[in-house]
Amino acid sequence: MTAIAAIRSGIAAAIIATIAINATNAAAAPHTFFAAPGCNDPARDAITMLDVPGAPFQALPNADGCWVFVSFPATATRKPSGVGVLRRLGGKLSLERVVRVDGNPTGMVLTHDGALLIVAAGPRIAFLDPTKLISGKGNAVLGYLDEPLARIGRIYANVTADDKFVFVADENALTISVIDLAKARTSGFNMSSIIGKIPTGTLPIALTFSPDETLMYATSQWAPAELKWPIECKREGGRVDDPTPVNPQGAIHIIDVERAKTDPAHSIISSVPAGCSAVRLVLSPTGDRAYVTARNSNALLAFETSKLRSDPAHALIARIPVGTAPVGIAVIDSGRKVIVTNSNRFAGTGKDQQYLTVVDATKLDAGAGAVFGSIAAGAFPREMRVSADGRTLFLTNFGSSSIEMIDLARLPLEVARKH
Repeated sequence: MTAIAAIRSGIAAAIIATIAINATNAAAAPHTFFAAPGCNDPARDAITMLDVPGAPFQALPNADGCWVFVSFPATATRKPSGVGVLRRLGGKLSLERVVRVDGNPTGMVLTHDGALLIVAAGPRIAFLDPTKLISGKGNAVLGYLDEPLARIGRIYANVTADDKFVFVADENALTISVIDLAKARTSGFNMSSIIGKIPTGTLPIALTFSPDETLMYATSQWAPAELKWPIECKREGGRVDDPTPVNPQGAIHIIDVERAKTDPAHSIISSVPAGCSAVRLVLSPTGDRAYVTARNSNALLAFETSKLRSDPAHALIARIPVGTAPVGIAVIDSGRKVIVTNSNRFAGTGKDQQYLTVVDATKLDAGAGAVFGSIAAGAFPREMRVSADGRTLFLTNFGSSSIEMIDLARLPLEVARKH
């Protein structure tokens, strides 16, 4: 064999070995995605703003970081509603297309195999094909799951790790729907795939699984009346000089996930007070802490998850004052930092310049002293998601119609603002 032939033979063997390794990895981990070159390149600036046509609710990056799906609910200035497709390449974001989705698209989740985008869309649930969304070829909307109740108000969604069950928060119906996803697919997304409903208090939103997925933590803005919690929260968006309490605190509902798959109506284990208008909830990387935005308390609350069931009276470990009407939460830097969006949703305009509050999660016992910086945002910063590699934060500025991409390695901190 000549030297050239030997080199060629070696290259061929290396290529075959690489293919074999990738095939083995793909078989062992079917949810693994391989990013195309340039998808996760850092942007030129620490903050990149992209104007979009409408009021974006959520920006959801796919697993490889190359694409970001954006939900656009119907508003007075934007009809019809839809799901946008952003391409991420070379540190830049670009809007490729917006696909019409009937209903009112808000919260979304991708199945872990990347084969399905599930969208909470007001009176219905939409199921989309991500491949068709990205390519723009064919009808990306696979179907809708509808119910007779017109004002069900579906707003958030989550899916189990095995992609077999979907949980959807029904804001206006005061429930969480539990859906058999395999049956939904085979039945053409018929409502017979709904296993049942988990009853909650007013306006349920967050649906967060524990790391082992035995529990789910859900929020409701006001606790259900049967809990008979005291009335202690003022009306949101009301007169500033009227402190009259009209509602009880919001709640964290601890849900037994296995029981919810067969008997949703009896799957809530316990409920814990979580401030006025509890909206979003995320966990620390190890699941030992739950962070909740109490929108009407202008605060981020931190709970010890082990005590939510064993000692609920002492589960709250910190109350951090943030900006006005906080909504979204993201945990970054391996759990050492927490970022909160300050929406000012009841008093702001499209010209507002709001900000994100950055909290040092290692100093929660310092209260307000745990706040060590802020990040510039647009009007009504609403939802945040971190890319799979943990390097980039995607923020929707609902009021100013923009997507904000933040490089977490160059966290653009300003001096901490006083609250």
